[in-house]
Amino acid sequence: MSSCADSGNVALTDLRCEYQVNPLGLGESKPRLSWRLRSTRRGAAQTACQVRVAATAEQLTQKDAVLWDSGRITMADSAHFGYAGPPLCSGVRYVWQVRIWDDAGAASTWSEPAWWEMGLIAPADWSAQWIAPAWAEDATTPQPSPLLRRDFLLDRPVLRARLYVTARGLYVCEINGRRVGDALLTPGWTSYHHRLLAQSYDVTDLLRPGANAIGAILGEGWYRGRIGAVGGRRCAYGDALGLLLQLVVGYTDGATTILTSDEHWQAISGPILAAGIYDGERYDARLAQANWSAPGGGDSSWQPVRVMDWPRRM
Repeated sequence: MSSCADSGNVALTDLRCEYQVNPLGLGESKPRLSWRLRSTRRGAAQTACQVRVAATAEQLTQKDAVLWDSGRITMADSAHFGYAGPPLCSGVRYVWQVRIWDDAGAASTWSEPAWWEMGLIAPADWSAQWIAPAWAEDATTPQPSPLLRRDFLLDRPVLRARLYVTARGLYVCEINGRRVGDALLTPGWTSYHHRLLAQSYDVTDLLRPGANAIGAILGEGWYRGRIGAVGGRRCAYGDALGLLLQLVVGYTDGATTILTSDEHWQAISGPILAAGIYDGERYDARLAQANWSAPGGGDSSWQPVRVMDWPRRM
């Protein structure tokens, strides 16, 4: 998507926040904004800029509703313009636009609006609990990837839904039998002892009024799997996989429901017998669980999960 404003010689395009176009789930408390200039005049350059931020595109033009207006700032660069307004809130979308003054002193019109949406930016924003399979595992050897699931009900039409999730290990989420997102090896490799990466997803279209189900597959990844040079070693960061998940559902009537990973989930050993960053995957199709992430997909063979007292470093 490209946003553009044109005033004679200058057009503003490619508005970005933290290098992304309209990012969802931003974790930066003071995001950096960037844009590009196009001009029909050779050698045209920016000499100053102004950014304003509001809750909606309509409010950008309402002076009393603007959350932050930078005023005119002398600045030749059109990259890394730092947000310096009021503290940003978890899960909230912010809309912004920019205008510039060129080297001839002429002001452009305001750009088309762009936006960013915050993720859950502090540990206190998570009401979810860490959960893990309850059965004993021998972490010294590759273990099957567990499936975790939960059924839930939504009693009215959904307006907006966001899924926030991370794992000790790797995860893939599904809602009502459909995969969430298209990224691989999430949440990514990090120094798990110091921080965790978390992803945010717009899952509005995956939900429906009535019966729903959500599930996750966990993998060992870098967290528990074999990593390192000269043969590598296992359990470099820990010996137990876990899931931390928070689904925030907003209804058309303004009400909100929050579903989290907790003691109400169930787990079972899945058809992936082993999966390693270096060693690949072994899959036994005879153990596949049909419709496991669809409503009613669990049966008596599923076991309770354990709630783990692990820190939430984001």
